[in-house]
Amino acid sequence: MTETGLAPLDPEQSARFGRYLSLILRWNARVNLTSVHDEEGILSRHFVESIACALVLPADIQTLLDFGSGAGFPGIPIALCRPEISVTLAESQGKKAAFLREAVRVLEIPLTVHSARAEALLTLFDCVTLRAVDKMGRAVQAAAKLVRPGGTLVLMTTTAAIPALRSAAGPDFTWAKPHPLPHSNDRLLALGVRAINSSA
Repeated sequence: MTETGLAPLDPEQSARFGRYLSLILRWNARVNLTSVHDEEGILSRHFVESIACALVLPADIQTLLDFGSGAGFPGIPIALCRPEISVTLAESQGKKAAFLREAVRVLEIPLTVHSARAEALLTLFDCVTLRAVDKMGRAVQAAAKLVRPGGTLVLMTTTAAIPALRSAAGPDFTWAKPHPLPHSNDRLLALGVRAINSSA
């Protein structure tokens, strides 16, 4: 990971990421988990971006929801890099949710898979992440409601999309300067903190 500017993984993390990659490649042959099908693309786009996300999350996060998790990005890499965080993966598509349950079993990580729409959750989270979700603007509106007051909304998106997505999150969020993602001139990580006095 050093060429990306990220710290190297420890041996146990590396082994788990290797098992995760093998599982994605096997399932992707029959279930369209991700449009990126080659090993190098999965490593450079999905893994590196998700690890970069894990490293910039606030230190005090205890609970995290990966909204529309798909193949588990960024939720599973966050769980592997930040085991102190209790991660929930929300994925309403049945085949993708089945993959997530298998990944949790194979990787032996204590994650929760919510195999229904994230909007149905009644819990508020310290952090909610979104990455490459269908109808992203509408998803951000729903995700913002699941962030506890004082919590963080994390958007992995493009430079051009950020203004509209910040607007979709609503006026309760204060946004830090976006973080550029590795291997991309256009993709950014935007973190917004929900006001303490906002209505939950």
